[in-house]
Amino acid sequence: MEQGILIVISGASGTGKGTVCKKLLSEMPEIYYSISATTRKPRSGETDGVEYFFLTVDDFKQKISEGKFLEYAEVYGNFYGTPLYKIEEHLKRGENVLLEIDTQGALNVMQKCPEGVFIFLLPPSLEELYSRIKNRGTESEETLQTRFSAAKAEIEIGKKYQYAVVNDTVDAAVEKIKSIITAESLKVQRNENIFNAVEEDN
Repeated sequence: MEQGILIVISGASGTGKGTVCKKLLSEMPEIYYSISATTRKPRSGETDGVEYFFLTVDDFKQKISEGKFLEYAEVYGNFYGTPLYKIEEHLKRGENVLLEIDTQGALNVMQKCPEGVFIFLLPPSLEELYSRIKNRGTESEETLQTRFSAAKAEIEIGKKYQYAVVNDTVDAAVEKIKSIITAESLKVQRNENIFNAVEEDN
């Protein structure tokens, strides 16, 4: 059995990566979605073990010392990390795994998992990005400016990814990502078993 594909999707705050990932998973339910751990407080409507694993800072640091994370990073004063064992378990079964993580975490994963597929989600324009962040209505003017500046820096980091997808509409963005996954699954290096089967028949 061939190993599953590790799919990493990132994007600046306000690009709609959460919405895109939910739509992708609804259309490709066979993909395992890796839930991140975080030390930030749950937002309204969020449930532990669904959107995130919500941990105390002490618990998070304990797991770091035990090597329990594929990657972790501190973002806006909170820790975020990707639990390792679940990812390994599903990849070994030949299942594709989706990580929705920030650019800091993704750069760490690139070092550890160079065979992964890294997709950066872009807004149609910086003006649209600013509008999306502002329209959330959850940010003060100061934090709005901080997030917008951070978003521009993240977009620069996005140039290190393999694929760039503009989220002009969710449906169009998801179709592009599905095409990327299909193409990656057909790469020769991911299909040695097919070649072996053909050679054995001859």
